[in-house]
Amino acid sequence: MPQNKKNGGKKKNTGRVKIVRINLSWVFYILLILGLGYMLLGKGGNPAKKIEWDQVQEMVREGDVKSITFTRNEMQGAVSLKPERAQKYASLFPNNELPKSAPQFVFLVSGRFYPEEEFERLNADLPQADRVKVIMENDEHVWGELLQWVIPLVFMVLLWVWMFRGMGRAMGGGPGGPGGMNPFNVGKSTGKLADKNKVNVTFKDVAGLYGAKEEVVEIVDFLKNPKKYTALGGKIPKGALLVGPPGTGKTLLAKAVAGEANVPFFSISGSDFVEMFVGVGASRVRDLFNQAKEKAPCIVFIDEIDAVGRARGKNAGFSSNDERENTLNQLLTEMDGFGSNSGVIVLAATNRADILDKALMRAGRFDRQIHVDLPELKERKEIFEVHMKGLKVEKDFDVDFMARHTPGFSGADIANVCNEAALTAARRNKSIIDRQDFLDAVDRIIGGLEKKGSIITPEEKKSIAHHEAGHAVVSWLLPHANPLFKVTLIPRGQALGAAWYLPEERKLWRKSQMMDEMCSLIGGRVAEEMVNGEPSTGAQNDLERLTQMAYSMIQFYGMSDKVGTLSYYDSTGARGYELIKPYSEKTAEMMDAEVKKLVDEIHKKTRDILEEHKEGFLAVAALLLEKEVIFAEDVERILGPKVK
Repeated sequence: MPQNKKNGGKKKNTGRVKIVRINLSWVFYILLILGLGYMLLGKGGNPAKKIEWDQVQEMVREGDVKSITFTRNEMQGAVSLKPERAQKYASLFPNNELPKSAPQFVFLVSGRFYPEEEFERLNADLPQADRVKVIMENDEHVWGELLQWVIPLVFMVLLWVWMFRGMGRAMGGGPGGPGGMNPFNVGKSTGKLADKNKVNVTFKDVAGLYGAKEEVVEIVDFLKNPKKYTALGGKIPKGALLVGPPGTGKTLLAKAVAGEANVPFFSISGSDFVEMFVGVGASRVRDLFNQAKEKAPCIVFIDEIDAVGRARGKNAGFSSNDERENTLNQLLTEMDGFGSNSGVIVLAATNRADILDKALMRAGRFDRQIHVDLPELKERKEIFEVHMKGLKVEKDFDVDFMARHTPGFSGADIANVCNEAALTAARRNKSIIDRQDFLDAVDRIIGGLEKKGSIITPEEKKSIAHHEAGHAVVSWLLPHANPLFKVTLIPRGQALGAAWYLPEERKLWRKSQMMDEMCSLIGGRVAEEMVNGEPSTGAQNDLERLTQMAYSMIQFYGMSDKVGTLSYYDSTGARGYELIKPYSEKTAEMMDAEVKKLVDEIHKKTRDILEEHKEGFLAVAALLLEKEVIFAEDVERILGPKVK
């Protein structure tokens, strides 16, 4: 049986040599501190004082001078005093402090000064014991002048190397990496190669996104089993573009690809290609694809590709040859040029596909466009379940209710709701998170922070109550308006009050539905006119949305008999750079008149509804003033079931 010997045992020789690494940054700092310290503290005390030749002669006659060192080529002399006589001249220096070392005085003479004769004459008048020692020399300053050039040059070189070393690390390089110590590596790609063992996100962590997930899974399958598809003569897609609103999970989907695929995965942001140095972007594109070819089959993911893929000719500055366009040209060449990029699949994500260059969008570069839309009801439920795994939620929590209560929320919004609900519960010293915490989190995210200390006069509060009651009553009595959830007088953010709805998730809007929604928008303004006899500024946001919907109906959707079934909507976005409208001034006047006619019709219809149900409208406003927050059940008790 082997024994563990604590003493006297022989240490096993592993054959490894411990390497001590020196951090050049610390060496540079130490040298810099020593240099500054020498310059500031090396020559303590006052410097030698400049005097005239006449004063030197007087000092010599009084027997105070020990020696004079005269430099011929500079016509300069240095006077060293006798130690026992030096204090006599202390008053000539600041703070009565003599220089700590000789010489104490220096003097300059002209070219007509003959030092040998002058010093010999000066000593001749003195007794032998008081004669001054004179040293004559020629100071060439060879090393001094050399060091004056060499030391600053060495200092600048060290500073330059140190700065580029830090820049290289900041760009993702490290010692020996793309950035490294070499400043000429600035054109190297900063793409990060993902290690499969370090990526913990898989497709199981991506809730919802059914169609998008299926297409991305298929791309991973292409790389794992290429023969399955090439056996029939098919070709592996070269690229896929993830398109969708912010926060819908495009980058998360790409991370899941990295976690699922057994192939190298390069990730880089579109802004990493754009630099202030000319040619750096194109160089990084070339280097990225060179690395990808060496690792093929592999996946290259470019996040926010609109930073580099914006349509040529639409860049700011009216320049047709700027750095971004050069980078885009190189990207187009690498994705489908003469060179072969077999086995390299490019994934890209953007929420601004309308501004991308057409050459980038064509088949052969991005063969597929995968639309990642806002999650629907079932998908929102799954996303809530994913983000609620680590939360202490009350038992039998109704996830379906929260999914219905958050229409139009993205995956990132839902994650924010879950986190905000946990913070709200902790703020209230609760041990678990209940439904009210989630509802308050939704209110805070949509409306902003509750302003409890906001000063509102009783007259303003009454006006706000009638405004919000007008919204609630009109939406309740119109069949196609969004269902009401609650009405509140509590100020949040910029809003002094709010009516909360649970809108139906429609893909198509009919004209009658849009008109009912517009009536609901203007209901608050009409209610103020009925009660106060005049409008207020509280309906600004309502009128803005009303006007936008009215112009959309006339200009985009062809819902006007007079203008006709015409649409002036530009889905390409190119018209935004033109200064000419696609219709005449006469047509513009006609559209303005039709919008005015439509809004007047909406206003009359809304006023008729409130006048007909004035008693119920005033009752809802009174209840709102009393409770400050009322729900759909309270409105139903006053007005009856919602009209359908």
